[in-house]
Amino acid sequence: MQTFLHGRDLIGDLDFSKEEVETVLDVAFDLKRKRALNEAHPYLRDKALAMLFFFSSTRTRGSFEAGMAQLGGHGAFIDSDTTQISHGDTAKEIGEIFGRYYDAIAIRQCDWQFGNKYINDVAKYSRAPVLNMQCDIYHPFQCLADLMTLWEKKGRDLRRKKMVVSWAYAASYLKPISVPQSLILQMPRFGLDVTLAYPPGFELMPDIVEQAREQARKYSTGFDITHSMEEGFKNADIVYAKSWGPLLTTGDKVEGKRLQDSFKDWITDGSKMALARPDAIYMHPLPADRNLEVTDAVIDGPNSVVYDEAENRLHAQKAVMALTMG
Repeated sequence: MQTFLHGRDLIGDLDFSKEEVETVLDVAFDLKRKRALNEAHPYLRDKALAMLFFFSSTRTRGSFEAGMAQLGGHGAFIDSDTTQISHGDTAKEIGEIFGRYYDAIAIRQCDWQFGNKYINDVAKYSRAPVLNMQCDIYHPFQCLADLMTLWEKKGRDLRRKKMVVSWAYAASYLKPISVPQSLILQMPRFGLDVTLAYPPGFELMPDIVEQAREQARKYSTGFDITHSMEEGFKNADIVYAKSWGPLLTTGDKVEGKRLQDSFKDWITDGSKMALARPDAIYMHPLPADRNLEVTDAVIDGPNSVVYDEAENRLHAQKAVMALTMG
């Protein structure tokens, strides 16, 4: 167990070592047990977290705010549009000033080719730890909750388990590529053989893919890419299928939407789930475009773990906050 994480930033998935991630999840399970038993655990009494949002949120805001309250502290919701951030406050000023007001700064900024840079710029000037609630490159807290859910459903020894991280069609906005990128970086470190499936035009960042290959080599796990959803689902133990935008192909939203709409058959339905193992679990970070990304029968079916996965956002985030802010 790695016990000294105080003051550390969590911006990218590989910022914490494998052993440090294991520590986070050990603490997360302990906090989940305490909540189930209604045991008080005010490890962050009188601490305050700045929660700076540039994008709307349901689970992220709710879980961070509830988590800080359960830890005895306060989560301050800050909307970029209703502050001077929209009128001139720079990343340096936010880091310098909020780093003095608060005990940590959590930021959600997903603008393509800007969000991650902004979060790192804030961190450069902040004396308090900075936590990435999602950017254009990474979504580390979602990935920690996903790994926690896998340990619950499939056991801690995930070696020789196949996880497919698949693109799926959605009619809504062109979503960030951060969730699949975090998954392919983190999951090979814990023994999973990962298959990335997407149609042409929906590639992930080449340097992230190469880092994923490096992790797979380091931990002697598999990492494959296919352009067939059916091939990806074949014999999978874990199905993680969601939409993301063709951000590396086009910066034009109209062209991106046209490309997205040409793959409406990339839907997680019963026939595709039948290609996976009988006990395969279905995962999604939510919200899902129902009956476009995934059928009701799958997301509401016995193989779906999406609500346990969403709950684990709370426990994983509380663990990181307790360890870095305490």
